[in-house]
Amino acid sequence: MSLDPDPRVVDALRAAGCVFAEEEALILAGEARGPNHLDLMVARRVGGEPLEQIVGWAEFCGLRVAVTPGVFVPRRRTEMLVDLAVAILVDVERPVVVDLCCGSGAIGVAIAARTPGLELHSADLDPAAVECARRNVTMGQVHQGDLYDALPVDLAGRVDLLAVNAPYVPTDDIALMPPEAREHEHRIALEGGPDGLDVHRRVAAGAKRWLRPGGTLLVETSRPQAEGSAAACAAGGLAASVVVREASTLVRAISAGSGSSGTMAR
Repeated sequence: MSLDPDPRVVDALRAAGCVFAEEEALILAGEARGPNHLDLMVARRVGGEPLEQIVGWAEFCGLRVAVTPGVFVPRRRTEMLVDLAVAILVDVERPVVVDLCCGSGAIGVAIAARTPGLELHSADLDPAAVECARRNVTMGQVHQGDLYDALPVDLAGRVDLLAVNAPYVPTDDIALMPPEAREHEHRIALEGGPDGLDVHRRVAAGAKRWLRPGGTLLVETSRPQAEGSAAACAAGGLAASVVVREASTLVRAISAGSGSSGTMAR
Protein backbone atom coordinates (compact mmCIF):
# COMPACT_ATOMS: atom_id res chain seq x y z
CA MET A 1 0.00 0.00 0.00
CA SER A 2 1.25 3.45 -0.88
CA LEU A 3 2.19 5.68 2.01
CA ASP A 4 0.53 8.57 0.21
CA PRO A 5 -3.26 8.64 -0.05
CA ASP A 6 -4.92 8.85 -3.45
CA PRO A 7 -5.74 12.55 -3.97
CA ARG A 8 -8.92 11.60 -5.80
CA VAL A 9 -10.15 9.60 -2.83
CA VAL A 10 -9.09 12.27 -0.34
CA ASP A 11 -10.96 14.96 -2.27
CA ALA A 12 -14.11 12.83 -2.39
CA LEU A 13 -13.98 12.10 1.33
CA ARG A 14 -13.22 15.67 2.28
CA ALA A 15 -16.10 16.94 0.15
CA ALA A 16 -18.37 14.54 2.04
CA GLY A 17 -17.28 16.06 5.34
CA CYS A 18 -14.79 13.43 6.52
CA VAL A 19 -12.49 15.22 8.96
CA PHE A 20 -9.66 12.69 8.67
CA ALA A 21 -9.88 12.24 4.91
CA GLU A 22 -6.21 11.37 4.39
CA GLU A 23 -6.17 8.70 7.08
CA GLU A 24 -9.45 7.20 5.89
CA ALA A 25 -8.20 7.14 2.30
CA LEU A 26 -5.19 5.08 3.35
CA ILE A 27 -7.34 2.64 5.32
CA LEU A 28 -9.75 2.17 2.44
CA ALA A 29 -6.89 1.65 -0.02
CA GLY A 30 -5.34 -0.93 2.30
CA GLU A 31 -8.59 -2.92 2.45
CA ALA A 32 -9.51 -2.63 -1.25
CA ARG A 33 -9.28 -5.78 -3.38
CA GLY A 34 -8.83 -3.67 -6.48
CA PRO A 35 -9.77 -0.32 -8.04
CA ASN A 36 -13.45 -1.22 -8.46
CA HIS A 37 -13.72 -2.34 -4.84
CA LEU A 38 -12.03 0.86 -3.68
CA ASP A 39 -14.51 2.94 -5.67
CA LEU A 40 -17.38 1.01 -4.11
CA MET A 41 -16.06 1.54 -0.57
CA VAL A 42 -15.45 5.24 -1.20
CA ALA A 43 -19.00 5.60 -2.50
CA ARG A 44 -20.34 3.94 0.64
CA ARG A 45 -18.29 6.23 2.86
CA VAL A 46 -19.36 9.33 0.91
CA GLY A 47 -22.91 8.07 1.34
CA GLY A 48 -22.51 8.25 5.12
CA GLU A 49 -21.69 4.69 6.20
CA PRO A 50 -19.23 4.43 9.09
CA LEU A 51 -15.70 3.67 7.93
CA GLU A 52 -15.47 0.84 10.45
CA GLN A 53 -18.53 -0.93 9.11
CA ILE A 54 -17.25 -0.58 5.54
CA VAL A 55 -13.83 -2.12 6.22
CA GLY A 56 -15.20 -4.51 8.86
CA TRP A 57 -13.05 -3.47 11.79
CA ALA A 58 -12.26 -0.69 14.24
CA GLU A 59 -9.03 0.10 16.04
CA PHE A 60 -9.66 0.14 19.78
CA CYS A 61 -7.01 0.16 22.51
CA GLY A 62 -4.43 -0.95 19.97
CA LEU A 63 -6.54 -3.93 18.89
CA ARG A 64 -8.38 -4.60 15.65
CA VAL A 65 -11.99 -5.33 16.57
CA ALA A 66 -14.46 -6.76 14.05
CA VAL A 67 -17.47 -4.51 13.41
CA THR A 68 -20.47 -5.63 11.36
CA PRO A 69 -23.33 -3.59 9.84
CA GLY A 70 -25.72 -2.11 12.39
CA VAL A 71 -23.45 -2.79 15.36
CA PHE A 72 -22.29 0.11 17.53
CA VAL A 73 -18.80 1.26 16.54
CA PRO A 74 -16.45 1.45 19.56
CA ARG A 75 -15.32 5.04 20.16
CA ARG A 76 -11.86 6.16 21.19
CA ARG A 77 -13.31 8.00 24.19
CA THR A 78 -14.30 4.63 25.67
CA GLU A 79 -10.62 3.63 25.90
CA MET A 80 -10.54 5.61 29.17
CA LEU A 81 -13.04 3.21 30.67
CA VAL A 82 -10.73 0.34 29.72
CA ASP A 83 -7.70 2.08 31.24
CA LEU A 84 -9.53 2.62 34.52
CA ALA A 85 -10.84 -0.95 34.56
CA VAL A 86 -7.35 -2.37 34.07
CA ALA A 87 -6.00 -0.18 36.88
CA ILE A 88 -8.77 -1.36 39.22
CA LEU A 89 -8.09 -5.02 38.45
CA VAL A 90 -4.30 -4.91 38.60
CA ASP A 91 -4.08 -6.58 42.01
CA VAL A 92 -7.11 -8.86 41.64
CA GLU A 93 -6.26 -12.51 41.10
CA ARG A 94 -8.34 -14.18 38.37
CA PRO A 95 -10.88 -11.35 38.18
CA VAL A 96 -14.42 -11.87 36.93
CA VAL A 97 -15.46 -9.17 34.46
CA VAL A 98 -18.82 -8.55 32.80
CA ASP A 99 -19.04 -6.36 29.70
CA LEU A 100 -22.72 -5.40 29.72
CA CYS A 101 -24.34 -3.87 26.63
CA CYS A 102 -21.20 -5.15 24.95
CA GLY A 103 -21.92 -4.31 21.30
CA SER A 104 -18.95 -5.64 19.35
CA GLY A 105 -17.36 -6.85 22.60
CA ALA A 106 -14.53 -4.34 22.30
CA ILE A 107 -14.43 -3.26 25.95
CA GLY A 108 -14.20 -6.76 27.37
CA VAL A 109 -11.66 -7.87 24.79
CA ALA A 110 -9.46 -4.84 25.49
CA ILE A 111 -9.61 -5.40 29.26
CA ALA A 112 -8.84 -9.09 28.83
CA ALA A 113 -5.83 -8.32 26.63
CA ARG A 114 -4.22 -6.45 29.54
CA THR A 115 -5.49 -8.55 32.47
CA PRO A 116 -4.02 -12.06 32.78
CA GLY A 117 -6.28 -14.82 34.05
CA LEU A 118 -9.49 -12.86 33.56
CA GLU A 119 -12.88 -14.61 33.38
CA LEU A 120 -14.87 -12.61 30.85
CA HIS A 121 -18.60 -12.55 30.20
CA SER A 122 -20.02 -10.23 27.54
CA ALA A 123 -23.73 -9.65 26.99
CA ASP A 124 -26.07 -7.71 24.74
CA LEU A 125 -29.75 -7.70 23.79
CA ASP A 126 -29.19 -7.07 20.07
CA PRO A 127 -28.71 -10.37 18.15
CA ALA A 128 -26.46 -8.63 15.59
CA ALA A 129 -24.21 -7.35 18.38
CA VAL A 130 -24.05 -10.77 20.01
CA GLU A 131 -23.06 -12.38 16.71
CA CYS A 132 -20.37 -9.74 16.18
CA ALA A 133 -19.09 -10.05 19.76
CA ARG A 134 -18.70 -13.80 19.34
CA ARG A 135 -16.22 -13.09 16.55
CA ASN A 136 -14.14 -10.92 18.87
CA VAL A 137 -14.46 -12.60 22.27
CA THR A 138 -12.24 -15.63 21.82
CA MET A 139 -11.29 -15.95 25.50
CA GLY A 140 -14.65 -15.64 27.23
CA GLN A 141 -18.38 -16.17 26.85
CA VAL A 142 -20.97 -14.05 25.05
CA HIS A 143 -24.59 -14.11 26.19
CA GLN A 144 -27.77 -12.69 24.65
CA GLY A 145 -30.50 -11.10 26.74
CA ASP A 146 -31.80 -7.99 28.45
CA LEU A 147 -29.06 -6.71 30.78
CA TYR A 148 -28.56 -9.07 33.74
CA ASP A 149 -31.14 -11.56 32.41
CA ALA A 150 -28.46 -12.63 29.94
CA LEU A 151 -25.96 -13.67 32.61
CA PRO A 152 -25.44 -17.11 34.14
CA VAL A 153 -27.00 -17.12 37.62
CA ASP A 154 -23.79 -18.43 39.19
CA LEU A 155 -22.13 -15.05 38.50
CA ALA A 156 -24.32 -13.36 41.11
CA GLY A 157 -22.24 -11.98 43.95
CA ARG A 158 -18.85 -12.74 42.43
CA VAL A 159 -18.30 -10.14 39.68
CA ASP A 160 -15.21 -8.00 40.31
CA LEU A 161 -16.00 -5.46 37.63
CA LEU A 162 -19.06 -4.53 35.58
CA ALA A 163 -18.01 -2.51 32.53
CA VAL A 164 -20.99 -0.82 30.90
CA ASN A 165 -21.29 1.37 27.84
CA ALA A 166 -25.09 1.42 27.77
CA PRO A 167 -27.07 3.67 25.40
CA TYR A 168 -27.33 7.16 26.90
CA VAL A 169 -28.48 9.47 24.10
CA PRO A 170 -31.77 11.19 25.04
CA THR A 171 -34.58 10.25 22.66
CA ASP A 172 -34.99 13.76 21.27
CA ASP A 173 -31.25 14.02 20.62
CA ILE A 174 -31.08 11.01 18.30
CA ALA A 175 -32.09 13.23 15.39
CA LEU A 176 -29.12 15.50 16.14
CA MET A 177 -26.54 12.72 15.89
CA PRO A 178 -24.31 12.40 12.81
CA PRO A 179 -26.02 10.37 10.06
CA GLU A 180 -23.35 7.66 10.23
CA ALA A 181 -24.52 6.91 13.77
CA ARG A 182 -28.27 7.44 13.66
CA GLU A 183 -28.72 5.76 10.27
CA HIS A 184 -26.19 2.94 10.49
CA GLU A 185 -26.06 1.89 14.15
CA HIS A 186 -29.04 0.12 15.64
CA ARG A 187 -31.18 2.51 17.67
CA ILE A 188 -31.15 0.07 20.60
CA ALA A 189 -27.44 0.85 21.00
CA LEU A 190 -27.99 4.60 21.12
CA GLU A 191 -31.27 5.61 22.73
CA GLY A 192 -31.44 5.95 26.50
CA GLY A 193 -34.96 7.31 26.98
CA PRO A 194 -36.21 10.86 27.60
CA ASP A 195 -33.18 11.97 29.62
CA GLY A 196 -30.81 9.30 28.34
CA LEU A 197 -30.57 7.56 31.70
CA ASP A 198 -33.24 4.86 31.50
CA VAL A 199 -30.75 2.04 30.95
CA HIS A 200 -28.28 3.50 33.44
CA ARG A 201 -30.95 3.38 36.14
CA ARG A 202 -31.71 -0.26 35.38
CA VAL A 203 -28.01 -1.16 35.36
CA ALA A 204 -27.44 0.63 38.67
CA ALA A 205 -30.50 -0.87 40.31
CA GLY A 206 -29.38 -4.42 39.59
CA ALA A 207 -25.62 -4.12 39.98
CA LYS A 208 -25.37 -4.81 43.72
CA ARG A 209 -26.75 -8.32 43.31
CA TRP A 210 -24.02 -9.25 40.83
CA LEU A 211 -20.98 -7.49 42.28
CA ARG A 212 -18.86 -9.11 44.94
CA PRO A 213 -18.28 -7.04 48.11
CA GLY A 214 -15.94 -4.26 46.97
CA GLY A 215 -16.66 -4.92 43.29
CA THR A 216 -16.85 -2.04 40.86
CA LEU A 217 -19.33 -0.77 38.30
CA LEU A 218 -17.97 1.47 35.56
CA VAL A 219 -20.46 3.28 33.32
CA GLU A 220 -19.66 5.59 30.46
CA THR A 221 -21.86 8.69 30.44
CA SER A 222 -21.72 12.32 29.31
CA ARG A 223 -20.88 15.48 31.20
CA PRO A 224 -24.48 16.71 31.53
CA GLN A 225 -25.62 13.25 32.67
CA ALA A 226 -22.76 12.34 35.01
CA GLU A 227 -24.44 13.44 38.22
CA GLY A 228 -27.63 11.66 37.24
CA SER A 229 -25.74 8.46 36.52
CA ALA A 230 -23.95 8.74 39.85
CA ALA A 231 -27.23 9.35 41.67
CA ALA A 232 -28.67 6.21 40.09
CA CYS A 233 -25.70 4.20 41.36
CA ALA A 234 -26.11 5.65 44.86
CA ALA A 235 -29.82 4.83 44.79
CA GLY A 236 -28.82 1.26 43.95
CA GLY A 237 -26.83 1.04 47.17
CA LEU A 238 -23.41 1.68 45.67
CA ALA A 239 -20.76 4.27 46.53
CA ALA A 240 -20.76 6.53 43.52
CA SER A 241 -18.09 8.89 42.18
CA VAL A 242 -17.64 10.84 38.99
CA VAL A 243 -14.25 10.17 37.44
CA VAL A 244 -12.92 12.84 35.09
CA ARG A 245 -10.08 11.99 32.75
CA GLU A 246 -8.88 14.26 29.97
CA ALA A 247 -11.33 17.14 30.10
CA SER A 248 -11.40 17.37 26.31
CA THR A 249 -13.63 14.30 26.16
CA LEU A 250 -17.21 13.69 27.31
CA VAL A 251 -16.39 10.50 29.20
CA ARG A 252 -17.37 9.88 32.78
CA ALA A 253 -16.81 6.53 34.48
CA ILE A 254 -19.04 6.00 37.47
CA SER A 255 -17.12 3.80 39.84
CA ALA A 256 -19.18 2.11 42.51
CA GLY A 257 -18.57 -0.59 45.06
CA SER A 258 -19.00 -1.24 48.74
CA GLY A 259 -18.34 1.67 51.03
CA SER A 260 -19.90 5.00 51.87
CA SER A 261 -22.19 6.68 49.40
CA GLY A 262 -21.70 10.09 47.89
CA THR A 263 -20.49 11.79 44.75
CA MET A 264 -17.05 13.17 44.26
CA ALA A 265 -15.23 14.55 41.25
CA ARG A 266 -11.54 14.00 40.77
